[in-house]
Amino acid sequence: MKKVSFITVDPGHFHAALVQKSMYPDVDSVVHVYAPEGNDVNAYLGMITQYNSREEAPTTWKEEVYTGSDYLEKMLADKAGNVVVLAGNNGRKTGYISRSVSAGLNVLADKPMAISPEGFTLLKAAFDTAVEKNVLLYDIMTERYEITSMLQRELSQLPGVFGTLQQGSAAEPAVIKESVHHFFKYVSGKPLVRPAWFFDVKQAGEGIVDVTTHLVDLIQWTCFPEVTLDYSKDVNITSARRWPTQLTPAQFSRVTSTEGWPDYLQPYLQDSMLFVYANGEINYTLKNVHARVAVMWNFEAPEGTGDTHYSLMRGTKADLLIRQGAEQQYKPVLYIRPHQQEDAESEVWKNELQDMLKKYPGVTVQKAAEGWEVMIPEEYKTGHEAHFAEVTKKYLQFLKDGGMPAWEVPNMLAKYYTTTEALRKAETVEAR
Repeated sequence: MKKVSFITVDPGHFHAALVQKSMYPDVDSVVHVYAPEGNDVNAYLGMITQYNSREEAPTTWKEEVYTGSDYLEKMLADKAGNVVVLAGNNGRKTGYISRSVSAGLNVLADKPMAISPEGFTLLKAAFDTAVEKNVLLYDIMTERYEITSMLQRELSQLPGVFGTLQQGSAAEPAVIKESVHHFFKYVSGKPLVRPAWFFDVKQAGEGIVDVTTHLVDLIQWTCFPEVTLDYSKDVNITSARRWPTQLTPAQFSRVTSTEGWPDYLQPYLQDSMLFVYANGEINYTLKNVHARVAVMWNFEAPEGTGDTHYSLMRGTKADLLIRQGAEQQYKPVLYIRPHQQEDAESEVWKNELQDMLKKYPGVTVQKAAEGWEVMIPEEYKTGHEAHFAEVTKKYLQFLKDGGMPAWEVPNMLAKYYTTTEALRKAETVEAR
């Protein structure tokens, strides 16, 4: 493929800037930006300026910006680059994806690529169009590059250590993934200002179709590595629920830097409080394995804490557990919890484990209250922001190779079917 040139469209989420926190040898330094005029594009440009002017490893991006009201039509007419980068208003995103691939443009999109059953139908058609146009449509799954998730996946493939994945039950799923997030946080060292539309679930998507995308993806990627999934046969949503986080006017003003409630948020107001359906839980089976994912949003993390992640995989010989609580100083820690102590003393256990750890020099295991703690050197803990460069490099390699692994597109469809079908089920239950 010829040199890659980014086109950034309507960058309403800070993830659009994080794709450009690093430079890439095969990517043109000129980025063409098409967006409606306003705070969203200004915040994005401010972060790019910050990266360009930092002392250590400054970037050299040159932003060519168009902010006319016809920004999308102008982008499609200009075709100033060949990769559209999308991270922003999720209510518009699926439409942007559809129009971009129809125009023969590659797309690298932040999650979620669809936030409703109707959006899933449009996304499915976009993947078909991408094949016809010979372009690549891919989403940004940063959590695949988090070291404890990577090692949990590796360990689950060791029959002498983990055994095989249990099937579990609705009451006791074989796989559980939960995460807690916060509306107010710091990104690249500065308080994050979120757009007001972020709190409108029609524009941003509910929690059950947003952050759960990462959790569902990790379950597919970890439990069935490189296995092609068929959402029509392999996914069954058994139950789903959603509930709101309440924000005060002062909290909303602090995180958005705006005063008062926009008109589009009026339907979500009760007694001067904003009800945001940011929380959700999905219980489902994937190839008959019982799984549960849950996401919760609070306003702000207590001092010294942050977003948290919990992950459990139940094997026939051991459980693999990631905790990120106070005991772990709010940093993710991976544990191996053998069912029988003699298993952890066997030669098979030791040999398989040591062979796997050779891929990760410096990583060791030591006895702990949870069984065995996986000790991970700091150099592997690159952090969430750095993972955007790793995903982008993977995507650039796909472009160079002229395609993706056969399982990637079917599994993206399975993922978005899971989240959007769960939303439909949760809304249907509430309507009864």
